[in-house]
Amino acid sequence: MKTIVRFLLAASTLVMAGTAEAKDWYPYDAAKIEPPFAADGKSVDISYTPLEKASKPWKICVSFPHMKDAYWLGVDYGVAEEAKRLGVSMNLLDAGGYTELGTQISQIEDCVANGAQAVVIGAISFDGLNNLVGEIRKKNIPVIDVINGISSPQLSAKSLVSFYTMGHSAGEYLAKKHPAGGAAVKVGFFPGPAGAGWVEAANKGFMDAVKGSSLNVLEPKYGDTGKEVQLKLVEDALQANPDMRYVVGTAVTAEAAQGLIRERGLQGSVDLLAFYLTPGVYEGIKRGFIMAAPADSMVIQGRIAIDQAVRILEGKDYVKHVGPKIFVIDPANIQSVEKTNVLPPDGYKPVFKVN
Repeated sequence: MKTIVRFLLAASTLVMAGTAEAKDWYPYDAAKIEPPFAADGKSVDISYTPLEKASKPWKICVSFPHMKDAYWLGVDYGVAEEAKRLGVSMNLLDAGGYTELGTQISQIEDCVANGAQAVVIGAISFDGLNNLVGEIRKKNIPVIDVINGISSPQLSAKSLVSFYTMGHSAGEYLAKKHPAGGAAVKVGFFPGPAGAGWVEAANKGFMDAVKGSSLNVLEPKYGDTGKEVQLKLVEDALQANPDMRYVVGTAVTAEAAQGLIRERGLQGSVDLLAFYLTPGVYEGIKRGFIMAAPADSMVIQGRIAIDQAVRILEGKDYVKHVGPKIFVIDPANIQSVEKTNVLPPDGYKPVFKVN
């Protein structure tokens, strides 16, 4: 693996790699998990560098749960641009939503039947694709898990980050501002829909990070990530706790609460944080309405997944379980972060085929 990774000299280095030129997105600060796929695996800081070019135009099938929001649009930008840069063929499938597991399975089966040489999956279900992964691997076709997570041990590689770490990063950012011994500060936490794996992971990460600080986190308020639902949750929490200092939650929570905080003249009295980044949150930080958010560089997760697929097809060394290093974006660094590493470009339209 020495050709693609090196240990960082400084673990605190921020992810600033890249310019608007696609060829310059790397090397990128990342973290690999050792041993790969282990739930309790150790995170090791590395610098990720992809191949310069593929040796041939491999056919790569990519499957996403949907393309309804800017998050998956960002992953699409990553896989499409990396396929172009490496010189491979990419066919992207949109299953239509998180209720459409059967559609995702049948789409992937069709793509493999039509000659796909590698498959990249943004999974609808953590466990529901395991049989399919096993069948594809029997054909000696690599399967790469991107973004969401798949529990199958038969996967070839993973390109993703942990929502536990996302929640922990948000909590750690806030805890540093309010260390133990300071005045108690009330925090409303809005992690998203109850029972969802990513929600519970983010909740645990946030709660672990604020232990021992002077932050008093109120009972988490769960709810669907629709703006109306999140806005009502925040309104109710502010009414019950008029001395609440922070609202922390999903990107939708932060986006929805901006107007409410301004309307009530609470800017400076109630600050907003999200535990992941969207274009709306990015603009909120830029305009001073949202305090901060961790970035998981979803564009880079997509790029790495394509590079992993090509490396495996070509029999080259590859990092089996890796994701971009999570870092917090706030007003202090937002101008120096290369936006197209962490979000899709403004006005980007979905790309479903790269030939």
